[in-house]
This record gives sequence, structure tokens and C-alpha cells, in this order.
Amino acid sequence: MNIKPEQVDGILKSLPSNIRGVVIYGSNEGMIATLSQQFIKAVSPDIYDAFHVSYLDMAVVSGDIGALYAEFNAQSLMGGRRVVVIKDATNVLTKPLKELLSSSSSDSLLVITSSSLKTKDSLAVMAKDESDFYGIGCYDDRDEDIVAFASKFMSQNGFKIDNTTFQLLCSRLSNDRKISANELDKLITYMGENKTIGMNDVLRVISDTSASSQEDLCYFVALGQTEKAIASFNKLIFEGENPVSIIRTLSYHFMKLLDCAVKIENGETADKVVFGLRPPLMFFRKNAFLSQLRLWNRNRIMNALSLLYQTERECKTTDFPAEQAASFALMRLANGVKKFK
Repeated sequence: MNIKPEQVDGILKSLPSNIRGVVIYGSNEGMIATLSQQFIKAVSPDIYDAFHVSYLDMAVVSGDIGALYAEFNAQSLMGGRRVVVIKDATNVLTKPLKELLSSSSSDSLLVITSSSLKTKDSLAVMAKDESDFYGIGCYDDRDEDIVAFASKFMSQNGFKIDNTTFQLLCSRLSNDRKISANELDKLITYMGENKTIGMNDVLRVISDTSASSQEDLCYFVALGQTEKAIASFNKLIFEGENPVSIIRTLSYHFMKLLDCAVKIENGETADKVVFGLRPPLMFFRKNAFLSQLRLWNRNRIMNALSLLYQTERECKTTDFPAEQAASFALMRLANGVKKFK
């Protein structure tokens, strides 16, 4: 069955005994590493305990499937449940894994990780379809994920930080949790015994590693940052995002701009309009959104929405490749911003 990364903490407070394994996959290697360790620790507090934890690389399993059978069916000399971790898994594992699970009554927990698997790959589908398996897709952190991750870091390490500095910190962190974790580890080392993080500390230590998500793409397009928009789009497509889904997200973003633009025309201030948005903007998006409202008036937004609706129809009803249609549309929008800047 599929579960979301944010559900893991609750599940692992008491891992169900009938769960035989988890497949953790996606492009966010940092999140994959974090979640895999959490599942291992649910069985063995020491992730390097040789009696209870065994690590196998996919290359070893591919060359000798018997190694997986042996480790999965082995019993700990110290008693208790064991964990078998398979790294860099591929779809080659799907068939022998099904055969292993159907022929064995072992209570060992399989923790299978891969940064190359996609949602529709057979191994991920197997995890979704089996009632005694978890499938967890780990993709780029959203804004709220970054905020939650940074907040948890502050709390766990006893740091104090004011709201403005926290905004700066979150805006510079990456959508890839591994990169963000490395940046925050650097901050721990730099701060030493000092537990109050200031603006200059963040500027000196934290690299601007912010990456791409669908929301990032919307902001790149609406601000006329064509190169970033194309790079973000290509990354999303590589990660398996549907072009129609991306176009719809852009349409939603421009509908939000339209709603704000109309209210501003009716006499409300931009700050008041943005403050009233529901769901509310993440705090470090506010300035960029206000900049977009200065660039896009009602007529321009209506033209953008017309192009996006036309593009969505083309993606669904013509033989023209959907990826190219979507890419062309966002290039037109982003390049168009330069004409009225």
C-alpha cells in the first residue's frame, strides 16, 4: 500500500507485525536515506548491528538471488526480528521478490531503496498493490516540507532564530532533503556553542541550493525567468510528472493572480489581498508573488490563461507531443514577461 512520507513517524511508533517490507523510491535521495534509517531503527536501534541488520547491493542480488533468500530467511543468533536492506533496487527484483515472499514465512523486514525507480515501475507497483508492503515515493520537498524540516532541525538542536532569518534560511534550502541536511550540518559546525542564529550566519554558511518543484516553475514563468523555467520543467518531466498536470498547476497559479488583480483593481491593497489568500502563501514566497502582481494585470493574465487552456487541449487531443506543447507554452509566457517589465 502507498503511504506518504509524513505518515511514517506515526506508523513507526508501532510498526504492524504483518508488514514485511517497504519500497522507498524517488528523486529525493536525502529523504530516502532518512526514511530507510527510520524503518531500520524500528526493528534495530543500531543500524549497523550485524546480528539484526544485513545490507545488500542490487548488483549482488542480481548476480546471486540466493543471497537475498539466505539473508531473508536467516535468524538472528541474539533473537528478535531482522532487517534486510537492499540498496539501488531495480525492477529486476520484482519477480524473485514475489516468489520469495510467497514461499517464506520469515518475519524479516525488507527495506528496499532506489533513487531511479518511478511510480509506474513494477517494483513500486508491487509495493502499492501488496497489503503487507509499504510504497513511499520521495520527491522534491514542497515549501511546507522545507519549513517543517527546518523547524524540526531548530528544535532538535536547541537553536533560536528570528522569523526574518528563518525565512532567509528556508528560501536558501533545497527541495532535495539530502542537500538541505548537508547545509544544516555545516551550520551546526559553524555555530559551535552559540545557539542563536543570525542573518549573517545564514548568509555565510548556507549556500543558495533552492531547486525545482511545480510551484517553483510557476514562479519562474510568472517572473520571466525563462532559463530557470525550462530547467525546472525538464527536471519535473524527468521525474515522471505529467505535462498536463504541470499546465494545470500553472493555470491555477494564474487564476490566483487573476483573483488578486481584480481585487486590487477594486481598491484593495496588494498586501491585504496577498494576506487574504487561502491557502496562505508560505512566508518566503510573498515578495516574489507581489512582484508578479506588479507585472501581470487582468488582460495579461487572461491572455496567459487562454494560452494555458489551449495548450491543455492540445496535450489531450492532438498528435503533437505533450511535452513539447507544454514547454513551448511556458517559454512563450516567460519570454512575454520581458516585454512589459
